[in-house]
Amino acid sequence: MARIDRFNSRVARSPVGRWFRLEGSGAKAERAGSKFTVELRAGLTVFVAMAYIISTNALIITDSGGPCDCDRGEFGPTCDGDPAYARCLQGVKLDLVTATCAISCIACVLMGLLANLPIALAPGMGLNAYFAYTVVGFHGTGKVSYANALAAVCIEGLIFFALSVVGLRQWFARMIPAALKSATATGIGMYLAFIGLQSSAGIGLITASPSTLVELGGCPPEFRNKENVCESHRMQGGPTWLGVMGLVVIGVLMLYRVRGAVLAGILLVAAISWPRPTAVTYFPHTPAGDEAFAFFKKVATFHPIKDTLARYHWDLSSGEFWIALITFLYVDILDCTGTMFSMAKFGGFMDEEAQDFEGSSVAFLVDSAAITIGSVFGSSPVTAFIESGAGIAEGGRTGLTAVTTGLMFFVALFFAPIFASFPPWATGPALIVVGSMMMQNVAQVNWRYLGDALPAFVTIIMIPFGYSIGYGLIAGIGTYTAVNSFVFVLARLSRGRIVPPNFDERDDWVAFVTRGSLRDNLPAWARWLADRRRSRAAARAPSHAELDQIAVDPSRPPPLPKHE
Repeated sequence: MARIDRFNSRVARSPVGRWFRLEGSGAKAERAGSKFTVELRAGLTVFVAMAYIISTNALIITDSGGPCDCDRGEFGPTCDGDPAYARCLQGVKLDLVTATCAISCIACVLMGLLANLPIALAPGMGLNAYFAYTVVGFHGTGKVSYANALAAVCIEGLIFFALSVVGLRQWFARMIPAALKSATATGIGMYLAFIGLQSSAGIGLITASPSTLVELGGCPPEFRNKENVCESHRMQGGPTWLGVMGLVVIGVLMLYRVRGAVLAGILLVAAISWPRPTAVTYFPHTPAGDEAFAFFKKVATFHPIKDTLARYHWDLSSGEFWIALITFLYVDILDCTGTMFSMAKFGGFMDEEAQDFEGSSVAFLVDSAAITIGSVFGSSPVTAFIESGAGIAEGGRTGLTAVTTGLMFFVALFFAPIFASFPPWATGPALIVVGSMMMQNVAQVNWRYLGDALPAFVTIIMIPFGYSIGYGLIAGIGTYTAVNSFVFVLARLSRGRIVPPNFDERDDWVAFVTRGSLRDNLPAWARWLADRRRSRAAARAPSHAELDQIAVDPSRPPPLPKHE
């Protein structure tokens, strides 16, 4: 321990420590509690929690058909039965594995280096499904081609970049009431836990139900139908119980503040799940299991992007194209904004008075640039990932966490068979634990005043139930606007006589938003230019003594302008 502490102290005093403002670096505004080895461990934890994205994102986007095509008159609308089409899809899947690793690496490293935030970015899991199944359609059966959809993603990134440069994204984030920001963090915690309980990215304890939508599951995969409904053997699935064991292990280790508790739990469950044949193996003796095990045994491989690189088609005349672009815009801006603010709040980077976090302007710029770069590789929009909370829970406080995650995605370019083979019941317990930790934000909601409490509650429940951070924020903002606009109008019409009994207990949103000057809502670069212009104007202005002399002797010519 002493040797590690000395090593952390030496790194903190180095240029690396000063750049990331590690504790003990002597830099301005050090990040309290940040240590080099802790940041590395946190970044590795985030990567392991996000490793499922490598294969899942590739599989989802491949379902769109990518640039592949066939004679649909002969083989039907989905090209089933065409061997050339199947071979093309296999190549596209490998392209997208590389693309996912590459864009995640670039985005995470830029976020860490430039914004100094422990927030990881990768292709968004909800947006990729919308991209593949709604915009392009399964195997290209939609109204927008794959290449045209990539053009929409590219334009979205450019629009976001422009909005971030002028400060509109930051201004929009500032306009969100404080109660909804706390509610969003709480809702994301529930969302994470809900994902961790499911079978697609969790332990499989909760499965689909034809009557109640969800129900207690826990059955082995072979006893679930295509709709993911347990037909029998509930709570008899080995992977579910192994996931429960992982949850207990992580919880006990964190209770005793063991370093690397989350990562240790994930690796333990994964290691138990890799051997075959066992009741908890990730590679059962099925065609899909055999294919996954054959890929796993490769250990190291690299596939260059061939078919999806810069496959743009700039047809802007389609109405469906603009619908897709607008949907990408509003869902991504709310999703990313909600995630970034929630992670900043969870990590303690939030300025509660300004309702903003350090590095927000650069973070939004990095996010928008990553969206455009990702489209070049052939991927759907990139966004901030809520799995970043696993790294923050592990002690990540600086951009070193994100840089480490990015470097691990670079390693995954060559070791994708290993990192794409972490079973969901290994990472699910980590998501549940992080979700429980994010629930503490619910205490910061103003529950005394219903005008704040009701919109916050709607936001909290709609994020997991609507399965979207963006839609949850839309529901909360809509409820907040409707309820409080009625109160505001009635108070104005009655000249303040008709107001709720506890009106004084509300969070005064109007006073908060109008606090300060226009300068306070500008991005950092614009504030710097404004300050520089003001200082130059002050340097050229006549002094008080010169103004007094002019007042005494009006015939005296005014002083010449001063030069710097």
